[in-house]
Amino acid sequence: MHKKLKISIIGAGSTYTPELIEGILKRKESLPITELVLMDIDARKLDIVGRLCERMILAEQLTCRVVRTADLDEALRDADFVLGQIRVGKLAARILDEKIPLKYNLIGQETCGIGGFFKAMRTIPVMLGIAQRMKELCPDAWLINFSNPAGILTEALLNHSEINMLGLCNVPFNMFKSIRETLQLDHPEITYLGLNHLSWITAIEQDGKDYLKQALEMGLNSEAMKNIPSSGFSKELIQMVGAIPSSYLEYYYFKNKKLDLLRSSELSRGEKCVQIEEELLQIYSDAALHTKPELLSSRGGANYSEVAISLVDAIYNDKQEVHVVNVLNRGALDFMEDTDAVEVRAVIGRDGAKPIKVEGFENRHIIDYMRMVKAYERETVTAAVTGSEDAAMRALLMNPLVGDYDAAYACFQELKEAHKAYLPQFYPES
Repeated sequence: MHKKLKISIIGAGSTYTPELIEGILKRKESLPITELVLMDIDARKLDIVGRLCERMILAEQLTCRVVRTADLDEALRDADFVLGQIRVGKLAARILDEKIPLKYNLIGQETCGIGGFFKAMRTIPVMLGIAQRMKELCPDAWLINFSNPAGILTEALLNHSEINMLGLCNVPFNMFKSIRETLQLDHPEITYLGLNHLSWITAIEQDGKDYLKQALEMGLNSEAMKNIPSSGFSKELIQMVGAIPSSYLEYYYFKNKKLDLLRSSELSRGEKCVQIEEELLQIYSDAALHTKPELLSSRGGANYSEVAISLVDAIYNDKQEVHVVNVLNRGALDFMEDTDAVEVRAVIGRDGAKPIKVEGFENRHIIDYMRMVKAYERETVTAAVTGSEDAAMRALLMNPLVGDYDAAYACFQELKEAHKAYLPQFYPES
């Protein structure tokens, strides 16, 4: 289709990057990549991960130029696809997001609650900066973002920049795979909707038969994400909801249980990830290794390569395939605003994503829950873009995992100070 294909990975020092390389190698016939740029500001991780990626590419005899760089402009210049997987403040910032809220009787989690709020505060300004450089250096490129919180970042980027962009998460893929295997279906049409990390399966159909009723009667749970300590949903809860929740709904439906679990855990998830990451980096340093190691599956990113690179493939080759993405609603869900970022099925081709309209949706629980959390997300984006502490507090009061003003205010102030180096919108003169 093109004479050249340049893919740039921003945050390529991530130990997830070999997942993406594996996906590129699997599709080397349909994605004739000529240049791969691995960009990261962490020199040590970029060197270790980058060398493994180069060995993987060499072992598969893929002919493409591989560049390792700390220069964002070099990575973006004339890129066709930009894959975003950044973690502003690294895992040290995540650990603060997880541990400080516990002092205020609040859940600390990477994407949910006040922890997820601060991850958005740190990440949105950086992603908007990347978008601005993309507008200058690769205006026709597609940004595929799976930095968290993916839905809120999509909300910010699609309403506050002019780039081509889709948000991505591996939760839908893993849920679909689990449902297919449990119900022994080979080609079901599954309706999935919600916001990122607040989502449900609301229909399962194959050959004209509706399997959702059977799934609800079974109390069917989809497979939980590996990065969530999961207790599962009871049959009664699933039947009450009238849909199959994603495992992240455990934070909302079992808030007290989750809080107790986080309090009693010897290590936070971020601290565990530090250990896993160091172990992976040691493994990656083996000059004889040229494949993705199995330990990587113990992180929460299983199947990211399949999800991310298949989306690139669908756009590049105009496949008109159905994928679940984070995208502006544009009428897909008639109970949400057109400018709301939602996580829904969409037809993906060269011109991006066309959300598939969900007709006659009447599940009031899901409708009202989505509207409530979307109100939180809108105010979160406003706070991130403007540095308004009033918007920040309005957001946190609408978040079902926060809600209490005294706790929210005190925790906000402590986290804001702890993350001062990454919050220019709140500290403009620093």
